[in-house]
Amino acid sequence: MSFDLSMRVDRRNEPRPDVVVIRRKHAGRSPVPVEDALLAVEVVSPTSTFRDMYDKAKVCAHAGVRSYWVLDPLQDRLTLTEYTLGANREYEQVTHTDDLFVTEQPWKVSVDLPALTARKNDLLAPDGQ
Repeated sequence: MSFDLSMRVDRRNEPRPDVVVIRRKHAGRSPVPVEDALLAVEVVSPTSTFRDMYDKAKVCAHAGVRSYWVLDPLQDRLTLTEYTLGANREYEQVTHTDDLFVTEQPWKVSVDLPALTARKNDLLAPDGQ
């Protein structure tokens, strides 16, 4: 398992998503070939909003990463936006939600965003509230 995983696109592009799901045969290797990435996930941070939402997405799409998710914890409620690779090698938005997120791609998964929002709020609440 690697916690600092880059994806090698070419000699000038080596994006490092917050979460990347790869084929098992490349576990422990960094950078991994981008064609082995099944899913890239970015968690938006205050200092990298544009880079996470646009720059990295453009590189990943051009490289052929089929599924790209953006999790935004900066709003009052956590949101998740799911993108899938279109025929023109650009991402097309599939869904944007702050509710229960369910998808079949790249496998069946659900994410309870209201529960995550509540957990975030509990963790950030001042003591005694």
